[in-house]
Parts: sequence; C-alpha cells; structure tokens
Amino acid sequence: MPEVIFNGSAGRIEGRYHPSRVKNAPIAIVLHPHPQFGGTMNHQIVYQLYYAFAHRGFSVLRFNFRGVGRSQGSFDHGQGELSDAASALDWAQAINPEARGCWIAGFSFGAWIGMQLLMRRPEIEGFISIAPPANLYDFSFLAPCPSSGLIVHGERDAVVPYKDVATLVEKLKTQKGIVIEQKVIPGANHFFDAKIEPLMQAITSYLDKRLATVTIKPEPRGRRTG
Repeated sequence: MPEVIFNGSAGRIEGRYHPSRVKNAPIAIVLHPHPQFGGTMNHQIVYQLYYAFAHRGFSVLRFNFRGVGRSQGSFDHGQGELSDAASALDWAQAINPEARGCWIAGFSFGAWIGMQLLMRRPEIEGFISIAPPANLYDFSFLAPCPSSGLIVHGERDAVVPYKDVATLVEKLKTQKGIVIEQKVIPGANHFFDAKIEPLMQAITSYLDKRLATVTIKPEPRGRRTG
C-alpha cells in the first residue's frame, strides 16, 4: 500500500506508506521541509529517512503538507501543518492499533512541526530533528521536552546558525529523564549538499543504538514499496 490518501482538517492528504511485516511494529512519521521553498515528501532527505525507518522494521508514513502535491488546502504558517501531522499520526495509529510506540522525524520546517507534535502526543518515544530552524521559529514550547532524540545540524549552515541550534540543545539537555544527542556534520550546509551520506550515517547509527534493546525484524534492503 505505497500510495495513500487520508483526511485532514483542510481536506485530503497525500502520502506514501510502508507497512511493517511485524504486527506490533512501531510507527514512524516523516515530515518534509518548508512547503513554500520546494519542500515535499519526495525531498531526498525525507526519502532517505523514510527508508531508514522502513529497513528497521517500522511502519512508516511520509506525506505532503496541505497545498503540496495532491494534498488539499493551502499553506498555513505552521498551525495547519501541525494539524496535518496529527492527522497523519491518527491515520497510522488507526491501521496499526497494536503499534508499540511511535517516532517522529523532520527536516528544517518539518523538524519544527515534529517537535510541536512531540509535545502534544505522549506516545511519541523518540525523535530525529534535522537542521531545526531555532533562529526562525519559537521552540520555547519544549518545556520540558518529553522524549529523547537526536538533533543533527550542518557545520556550515548559513540559514540556521550553529549557535542557535547549540543554544536549543543545551536548553534541552538540562531536563532530567531524557537524553538529547547532537551531531554536527562537518562541512555541511543547511541542505546537506554533498553530505547526505554522513548525515544518514549519523541518523542510522543513532537509530540502531536506540533500537538495540528492541526486537524488530529489519526489512530486506532490496525490498521497496513506496
């Protein structure tokens, strides 16, 4: 079932879904970058994230925010997009009622939306936040951050300066009961041009470490359905 359509508050939402072969496998939702700057669910980093989760046995969903691709509605400066993300998680949970957990992952604008969803849905147990735009959007809602996760940033990011992400990470690290890991990709800009491989190595290493105590049968690497 690679192509899916589900309902959101602004109408139909277009997505791609990879079901796990394991009945109670965890869910992962992957969020794309800014819709007004070319962000779609087919962005290379979103695509790579999607398969990183799929290869590790997750039931994983990526989708287009409202107004992108075949998703109905129009850009809503974050509020509507958060609603879209909540609808995506609702849909994934409805068809995976026995899922034993959930992860959220997002890039840039999608990272901001993902962290907001994290605050609203206690079942989200892990996150991956790539180049979170800490200088462009308010992240003060993360008080406290309820789950452990990974924040990845490019060393030469001119869109989101390193100091802003570092300040966010340090703030989150002061909270008890969770572990925030930070990885800086040497030489990488905001879009990780020519640095996708080290970016994904950092992410997959983190996922493998977090999942080491959880038994999920990995998907064969040659099998792709979305």
